[in-house]
Parts: sequence; structure tokens; C-alpha cells
Amino acid sequence: MNKRIRYLLLLLIFINGYVSLSLELIAIRQVGIFAGNTAVTTSIIIGIFLAFMSFGYYHGAVLRLIKTNLRKLLYISFVIIALMIMFGGSHTLIEDYFTIMADMGIKSNIAGTFIYSLMFLSAAPYLFGLNTALMSRFLHRYNRDYTGKIMAIDTIGSVLGSLLTTLILMPMIGVNHTVIIVVFLALCGAYIAKPRKKSLISFVIILAMTYAVNSDYYLYEQHRIVENNAVSTISIHDGDDGNSKLMVMNWSNASKFSKDKNLYLPYIKYIEDNIITKMPKDEQMDVLVLGAGGFTIGYDDHFHNYTFIDIDKSLLEVSEKYFLEEKLTMNKEFIVEDASQFLKYTPKMYDLIFLDTYSSQENIPQDLVTEEYLQRVKDKLKPGGIVVMNIISSPSFNNRFTMKFDNTVRKIFGHNIQRQVIGEFDAWNGEGNNNIVYIIYNKPNSGATYTHDKNTLIFDM
Repeated sequence: MNKRIRYLLLLLIFINGYVSLSLELIAIRQVGIFAGNTAVTTSIIIGIFLAFMSFGYYHGAVLRLIKTNLRKLLYISFVIIALMIMFGGSHTLIEDYFTIMADMGIKSNIAGTFIYSLMFLSAAPYLFGLNTALMSRFLHRYNRDYTGKIMAIDTIGSVLGSLLTTLILMPMIGVNHTVIIVVFLALCGAYIAKPRKKSLISFVIILAMTYAVNSDYYLYEQHRIVENNAVSTISIHDGDDGNSKLMVMNWSNASKFSKDKNLYLPYIKYIEDNIITKMPKDEQMDVLVLGAGGFTIGYDDHFHNYTFIDIDKSLLEVSEKYFLEEKLTMNKEFIVEDASQFLKYTPKMYDLIFLDTYSSQENIPQDLVTEEYLQRVKDKLKPGGIVVMNIISSPSFNNRFTMKFDNTVRKIFGHNIQRQVIGEFDAWNGEGNNNIVYIIYNKPNSGATYTHDKNTLIFDM
């Protein structure tokens, strides 16, 4: 085996490792939009991915190794991998998949993710394992001491695929363009394995198809997507005959804006009417909003001080350019940080803390429903202050999530808790979810009750 072939095989091992990790991370990011970024959905994707990769390793270890077949097998493998990246990583195709699943009555995120993984994350991981095993065996024939080099280069490819994809490509050029680049790399692997001019036409067709469903123009025209980064996929839609705008973030309604407050989302209007507009006009209050959305909370309030916290740094630019269509006023500050970490380290206390990070049951961050997180919220509330949180849950406590979240809230805050159901609901049927607004008042409460033996009602009125 000459030096050129050895280097080409090592390059293919690197590409194989890079593309495999990139596909896995793209799948986790894209599926998370529709099924939620939870440990369960992520573990399903990783589990299926590794299972089929192990099948590929095993099959590659027992296949009869013939020099003339190796190049052909690698060529076919990388072409199939490129196609599976296009089908399994493109937003439009994944949205169509989850829509079809919902139409078929399969609404479980776990079931949807599992079926998706079997359909789109089985062939490519199998081929990743197969390619690695076959190329390793071929190099071992030349030199058995290549084991360390093979493992190192494969690992370096995986590490770079992980870091570059999530830290540079997705944030800088968007998930959609990252998909195009990874497909291109897979096709480069196919051409390196078996360079043929005739293949270039097929490669151009695959790249053109990938670009067609991942271009900024197509995503905007089909889905009104204006931002598609490592954290969020954001689309802006017109509503109410052009009198309002709706911001959809990761397949969930994140915010609605209109000059007519009657067109606000009902829970936002409730909070505006009963809390925001009732704040004192002679004393500046400090308001903390965890989950910035479209920055509509306190939109007309130019007096009190607002601090908006969110992990997606694109929200401010997107909101000012496409949603609000104007700059935030001077009394509003935007900080890009994880909500829990911000609460942990900020020394500032607030008069009003608004939690709006629970925009749908599919995308509730697991770390933001815990006792520890709510305790941090409580610790940053001034005496006499108010915590307001909006969450999608059952008005009639018809599921375990609603019960456990309510238990968590009451365990941390104890007393002075109002639970307001927004909109109509059936107290007896128990089906469906509503926006539930918790309003918690930080006021002294002894926990005293009335009994027959000790009833101070006439002194308490």
C-alpha cells in the first residue's frame, strides 16, 4: 500500500468521524424543536445512533475484505450518508414528519422521536461503523501499529465535528447551512473513495436538493423562518388580518404583538391589565423577565426598569427588526445568559419577577421546574414583591406534571399563591391544557388558621 492511499484512508476516517458527530448533534437540535430538548428524547437519539453504529462495526469486522470492493463500498456508504443527512437534518422534512405523526394520532414525543430515529438515524450510523471497521482492517494489513493512529484520527474528527458544529457553524451560519456543509463533506468522502467525473453530476443534484430545502429563502417563504441558530428556530407570522404579529419559537407560540392590546395573547393581556399597568407611578420598580420572548411585557412602560434574560442572543435583533419593528426603550436591558445561572450570581433584588420560559409542554426546560430553581427565584424577590409565572398545564390537575409542578411551587413559596386559569375550561371533563398564571406575593404569613377553639375572625377583618 503506497503512502497516498494510506493518507487518503486516514482522511476518510477523519471525515467519517466528523460527519457522524455532526449528524448526531444536528438531529438532537432539530428534533428538539418539535419533541423538546429533554434527557429522554436526547437519550433515544443517542441510543439508536450508537446501537446501529455498533451493528456497522460488527458487520465491518466479518465482511470479506477485497481491495476492489472497498472503494465501491465506501463510495456508496458516503452517498447514502449524505442523503440521510439531508432527510434527517432538514427542518422542513422533520416538520412534515412530526405533522404526519400527529395526523396519525401519534402525539407522544417519545414515540415520535423513536420512530424518527429508526427511520433517519439507523442507516447512516450503521454505515459510519461499517466504514470505520473496513478502513481499519485495510490499514491493519499494511501495519498493525496503525490502531492508535486510526482511533486518534477518528476521535479528532468526532471532537471537531462536535465543537465546530455547535460552537461555530450553527451559531454563525445557522443550522440550515450547517446541514448543507455536512452533506458536502459526506459527498467529498464519496469522491475521495472513488473519484469519478460521472459522479459529480449526482453530487451536484444531491447538493442542489439539500440547498433547496435548507436555503434562507425557502425557509422564509415556506415557514417564515427569520432565525435558525444553535438555540432557536424563530418564525414571524402575520395575524388578525395584518393587525398583529406572532413569534413562533421552536414550534411554540412565544409571543404576540399588536398596537391593539386587545389582540395580545390572553395571558399577557391579563398580566398587563392587572399587574404591569397597576405598578406605582411615583416609584421606579425593578422588573426581571426570565424568557424574553418578543419583549412585549411592559412594552408601553417607559418608567420602570426591565431586565430581560434569555440564552438566545439573536432575540433582540430579531424582535427589533421583524417583530416590534423598533428599538427597545432605554429602561429595558437584555442579558444573554441561562436563567438559573443569572439568578445564582446576580446580587440584584427585584420587585417583580416574571417567568415565561414554559411556553409549551413539549419544550419545558427540565432544570427550570425544580425546587432549586424556584428557590433562586424566591431569593431574588424583594419584600412585598411579586412573582408571576405562566405555564401550560391542566386547569383541573388532570396529569402528574400539573400536580408535581404545583406541589413544587407551593413547597418553595408556601403561602400567598394565586392560581389563575386563563380562558374557559371544563372543571369536570379535565381534558386539555390552558395557560395557568401563578401570582405569588412575598408578604409575611404566619400560616395561622381558624378553628372552633381559636377563631379570631372578628379581629382579622
